[in-house]
Amino acid sequence: MPTARNLHIYGINYWPETTGIAPYTTAIARALAERDWAVTVHTGLPHYPEWQVAAGYGRSGRRTDETDGAVAVRRYRHYVPGRQSALRRAAYEATFLASGRGRAGATAPDLVLGVVPALSGGLLARASAARHGVPYGLLIQDLMGNAADQSGVAGGGRVSRLIRTVEGRIARGAAGVAIVAEGFGPHLGAMGVEPGRIEILPNWSHVLPPTGDRAVTRAELGWDDSTQVVLHAGNMGLKQGLEHVIVAARLAERRGDPVRFVLMGDGNQRASLGTLGSGAANLAFLPPQPAERFMDVLAAADVLLVNERASVRDMSLPSKLTSYFVAGRPVVAATHPSSVTTREVIRSGAGLTAPAEDPDALLAVLGQLRRDSRLADLLAATGPEYAATHLSAAAAYERTERFLLGLLPTASPRVFTSLAIDTRPADRVPVFTGQRPAEVETRP
Repeated sequence: MPTARNLHIYGINYWPETTGIAPYTTAIARALAERDWAVTVHTGLPHYPEWQVAAGYGRSGRRTDETDGAVAVRRYRHYVPGRQSALRRAAYEATFLASGRGRAGATAPDLVLGVVPALSGGLLARASAARHGVPYGLLIQDLMGNAADQSGVAGGGRVSRLIRTVEGRIARGAAGVAIVAEGFGPHLGAMGVEPGRIEILPNWSHVLPPTGDRAVTRAELGWDDSTQVVLHAGNMGLKQGLEHVIVAARLAERRGDPVRFVLMGDGNQRASLGTLGSGAANLAFLPPQPAERFMDVLAAADVLLVNERASVRDMSLPSKLTSYFVAGRPVVAATHPSSVTTREVIRSGAGLTAPAEDPDALLAVLGQLRRDSRLADLLAATGPEYAATHLSAAAAYERTERFLLGLLPTASPRVFTSLAIDTRPADRVPVFTGQRPAEVETRP
């Protein structure tokens, strides 16, 4: 690149958060800085998934300036809700928006990128671009209007129409919109975003393969080889609907099924889940694991579980899936049959599905994997292959840079080509439950 491009990124999640959206925003910023972009990240206080401000950040002023290698980081104070509701979420968004509005980096940007969620990241990107007279793009990790409707947050349904209106306005004004799941495409089209301005930029596997001895890790964790260990890793929020996993654990205990559910991570529902699961002999909780141990713990499980509320269909694609595939264990998705999560697990060929909020069906799928070791081994082997072929970090960085270059006013002809977006209704996409089909769709 002959001259450095100055990019400002607005998004509420960034390093040192290690789960959710932060690792992707962080990696993009660092990779672009290594490619001679001058990158400034405007972000919030580290708080996810615990939903409490990390130690060392709570007493600072309204704004703090840091550096992350070659990346300039500007942090803005904002409200962090310990419990979720539409009103608390609005305060979370509004305080980040108010704190970040009108603040600029040391130099004016050539381009601005807003990361959604939070919706305020997109609004701040739009405002910054207007102030400097430059284009802005959006990277949509979650559809916020759909999230309000589907996530189970109290009062979310009542404000979802307003959120979609704002979401559509900032999306239509963007020079380009990147989405992490093709299932988001029809919704953006309904908002008035032309297909030619939509790019699919799937998330990638940002973790290294496990290196530890699986048997040793299982012994350290107290996992008996005679018991099938089913592990959920990551956020414990309303969207995950983990209360249904606890129902499945109690049902398995009554039946005498040799299965143990382990919920690893943190989130705003962690305490209530602990109370709900109290006394269940085949249920255990683990705190978030350090990065150097995380993948070894995933690989030590027999099954990796992604669980969602039945209402969750097309609001987000769980970031945990990229790590699950690399871990080399069978994946089970207890999700709505037409959700973007179901589509991705089917496309990968690395897992089985069960209907959301159906403990009987979940236990039936787990029983199939216990009985059919050949199927379990096939699914386990397919995940790393899929990650290596479709989810490499190097390819993701290259696609992201092409997307951003294509947004610059000097980009003529357009530098990037939109991938084909699957516009079929969700219920027309092939799904399967409890078995692996002979052929599965693969990402283009």
